[in-house]
Amino acid sequence: MDRIKSNDSLIVFEKKGIELFNKSLIKNNYSKLFVLVDENTRENCLFSLINEVDALSDIKILEIKSGEINKNISTCENLWGQLSKYNADRNSALINLGGGVICDLGGFVASTYKRGIHFYNIPTTLLSMVDASVGGKTGIDFGLLKNQIGVFNNPEIVLIMVKWLKTLGENQILSGFSEMLKHGLILDRKHWQELSLINKIDINNLNQFILKSILLKNSVVLDDPNEENKRKILNFGHTFGHAIESNFLGKKHELLHGEALAIGMILETYLSYKVSGLSISDCENIIKTINHFFKKTKIKDDDINKIIDLLIHDKKTIDGKINFVLLSEIGVPKIDITVNKRLFKEVFKFYND
Repeated sequence: MDRIKSNDSLIVFEKKGIELFNKSLIKNNYSKLFVLVDENTRENCLFSLINEVDALSDIKILEIKSGEINKNISTCENLWGQLSKYNADRNSALINLGGGVICDLGGFVASTYKRGIHFYNIPTTLLSMVDASVGGKTGIDFGLLKNQIGVFNNPEIVLIMVKWLKTLGENQILSGFSEMLKHGLILDRKHWQELSLINKIDINNLNQFILKSILLKNSVVLDDPNEENKRKILNFGHTFGHAIESNFLGKKHELLHGEALAIGMILETYLSYKVSGLSISDCENIIKTINHFFKKTKIKDDDINKIIDLLIHDKKTIDGKINFVLLSEIGVPKIDITVNKRLFKEVFKFYND
């Protein structure tokens, strides 16, 4: 498979994908091309990409600092200023070369500059390959609150090149693997079982699973592009996960998105057992598997209180009611489940114990 249609976007892969990406740049005859990188993708990916894509012989490089803490309006203002300084017009295009922060923020910058210019996503982390770059979500954080400002807008093309994963540390691979586990839990019990049988993650053996995860996510996005109903299932683990990630942002023990999601999935798995009929065997299976891959993070009482306070800002919260995506069994999620707040402290006690 060399391409996947995703609404008005195209997901393409490897050598054939480079050809399709190059053809798209030539066909659209852009007045100016910009590429957005951070210090890591500039060093490890940028010049390799330029050498492989003829249409990138004349580009302007925009660079931001890596890290979730820079996914904010100040960074956007800086990039809008640079685009204006270099006379980017409505027929310019922005190529986002990087992980989730680059794809989310770059997509938002492109979608709002002059009311929208074309953009392309080239994800370089496992997380952005299987999640952030697919589905048309763009956005930034607002203070410590994750993804509070953004729009739905699809890139022209998402180019997946697995070779970029060789530049990553184990924690970054695990962060993306967390989203793949989630796709199995909410959509495909077989996918979950295959992933759970992996003893040690090796990027050389992940290709088939990466493709499967992208196909699973894309199937949901095609059904519900603007998250009005079914697409909410992709938020399993994220209600607690985003609040946990926000709480630890900028601290000594800052968590990657997938690390926070792993904790969130354990907490919401326990809630699923308590509230939505998940069997004890499925509950134990899920928690044992996640604990096999991810180290335990001790969460102190003070952090627990702050995390619970942050839940009110979750995008699924309506009229003060915090809604969860929970499981009735592996592969069968339920959306818009309101949980009694008295259970929140209980789930953290369960996790810490």
